[in-house]
Amino acid sequence: MNKVINGELFKNMMTLAASAVEENKEQLNSLNVFPVPDGDTGTNMSLTLNAAARELAKYEEISLSKACEITSTSLLRGARGNSGVITSLLFRGLTKAMKEMETAGATDFANALAEGVKTAYKAVMKPAEGTILTVSRVSAEAAVKAAAEGKGLDEVIAIAIEAAKIELPNTMELNPVLKKAGVVDAGAYGYIVIMEGVQAAVTGKKPENTYKPEEKVKSAAETGVDYLVFDERDITFAYCTEFICERTDKEKSVPTFRSFLDSIGDSVVVVEDDEFIKVHVHTNNPDKALGEALKFGRLSRIKIENMREQFEELAREQGLRVVDAADLEKQEEAPAVKKAEIEKKYGFVSVAAGEGLESVFVDLGVDNMVQGGQTMNPSTEDILNSVDMTPAEIVFVLPNNKNIIMAAEQAALICEDKKIVVIPTRSVPQGISALLAFDPDMDTEENKENMTEAAKSVVTGQMTYAARDAEIDGNKITMGDFMALVNDKLLTTDADADVVIDKMAAHMCEGKDECFITIFYGEGADEDKANAVGEVFQKYAENGEINVIYGGQPVYSYIVSVE
Repeated sequence: MNKVINGELFKNMMTLAASAVEENKEQLNSLNVFPVPDGDTGTNMSLTLNAAARELAKYEEISLSKACEITSTSLLRGARGNSGVITSLLFRGLTKAMKEMETAGATDFANALAEGVKTAYKAVMKPAEGTILTVSRVSAEAAVKAAAEGKGLDEVIAIAIEAAKIELPNTMELNPVLKKAGVVDAGAYGYIVIMEGVQAAVTGKKPENTYKPEEKVKSAAETGVDYLVFDERDITFAYCTEFICERTDKEKSVPTFRSFLDSIGDSVVVVEDDEFIKVHVHTNNPDKALGEALKFGRLSRIKIENMREQFEELAREQGLRVVDAADLEKQEEAPAVKKAEIEKKYGFVSVAAGEGLESVFVDLGVDNMVQGGQTMNPSTEDILNSVDMTPAEIVFVLPNNKNIIMAAEQAALICEDKKIVVIPTRSVPQGISALLAFDPDMDTEENKENMTEAAKSVVTGQMTYAARDAEIDGNKITMGDFMALVNDKLLTTDADADVVIDKMAAHMCEGKDECFITIFYGEGADEDKANAVGEVFQKYAENGEINVIYGGQPVYSYIVSVE
């Protein structure tokens, strides 16, 4: 039993916290209110924590001060989505409180938890109760009280977890949307999972009484999984693909190749020199990765492994999820981003997923695109890297997704070399309208105001499918049903796509006979189908001007703007 926290224990706490969230990732995702097929809370929290665990794994021996420094920096830059950003803020305050200590006792840790909550509340512009903020605050208050009563480190953590479990059901009462859906807040539950990982590191035991927010959600303890070492690999993409290719054609662009790999997978590492390129990527299409690489030259040392089969076999044989930490150290570092020289006053960075959408933004003057959107929220570091590559003094960032805005705002806070101006665009059409409103002759604040107002004037509709059964506002949704969302709110669902499109067109065009309508078609659609959708919208806006454009976006068959 550990009575004080040193560097090695703190490293283990972060590693097991990351492992705990990774194990419960899909269960956390299942608590999302809308059944849209995306990564969301569990995925974002896992990727955020793994950013710190991966860096800490590089040190065999480490001081508490160094461990706190690495954790704070890694989480800050690796934060993805709103849940990931808030998690990073909680740990930023916690590590700040302990970074000058050689060891931390029960009182120190309890106070650090409270400092983390204070930091998170202060950083979030409009703190919402009934979320991870509420549960972490109640948990920290209980920890501080227990420490003041002379409780030991293990008891303080146990009491903090118990307080969080008691508060968790209240998130439904504090948040009307959660109450209607009948689920607790996913981020708040994720905080409990994190704390259970911390507890496992301190006590050497797996948590015994993990709270179950609903019957289908099982804790890591109930699944009998040992928290030995976290695994950063996301098995959304099945094949771990590695190879070396010769640079016979030195004129071909390595950054473009890297972007291509990002579009077909994740965990991309591309290390280059004058003669060779070393590649690591997780993808469902290793053939495409190899085919694109062949354009550079001959391939060698090709290794393709099916990660799903590996994990299934391991689980069957041992009942454990075990990963050799040495594997993490063998992975080569991606080359540092080269900062662009300043060439102009204003520049633009935009987030989008889909070849067609990216082309539209580039045509409108965006300097650098960040791969991401509903299916994958980019990290703060991803945004910072694109800003660094933008040759401008002032860079406008267009998140184009409500779950990416906080990561962009965090990038603005920590960027030292340039001024980042975040336009809080919540959709691709909003981002496009914001760009069109930019005037190079106006000052920064005027442009920010005009671009933000232009974004607000756009009505955005999106059609996708239900990834699981759900019930929202008394409406039952069946997995596979088509869904229409208008300005992020569910409009209608039906098994017939034509019915959904008709209702979406009628709603979006109401009172807007003369308007501009743009239809971006992507996954599950083609030009003919998109033109047919355009005809439906024309029926409800006879004098409307309609443009049909290839977007290539995942998840959403159609993204429609009306303005």
